[in-house]
Amino acid sequence: MAENKTKKEEKKETKLSKSVEKLVEEIAKLTVIELSQLVSALQEKLGVSTPVATAAVTQPQPTQTAEVAPSGGGATKQTLVMTASGSNKIAVIKALREINQNWTLKEAKDMTEQVPTEVLKDAKADDVKNATDKLKVAGANVEVK
Repeated sequence: MAENKTKKEEKKETKLSKSVEKLVEEIAKLTVIELSQLVSALQEKLGVSTPVATAAVTQPQPTQTAEVAPSGGGATKQTLVMTASGSNKIAVIKALREINQNWTLKEAKDMTEQVPTEVLKDAKADDVKNATDKLKVAGANVEVK
């Protein structure tokens, strides 16, 4: 327990500049979709590889997923199909395991090799949108039905 207090105290002792504090506050207000767009823009601007860039997207605030509006007026259930895994299969495997943490490494790997494959079936539109963004950032081609 003393270790936890030490880590918390270390975090409190870390002073951030005012500009960094402002950025953190603004980024914390973003939705998951906006975070994905930010990651993509920073990745392109700075030349950062996908596995490093997706770390910001993998831990969204719990309230952020509720802010995403469902796409398509009447459709509440959608199916997400991965049509191609792209050249960076490792990033796609990681994205698949983020989408469904119950999938084993082998199951996710098999999905990248046996395309087209259903990633989500009869899912909420916002869940499909989040999964679509993760897979696209990883380099996969997807289709929503």
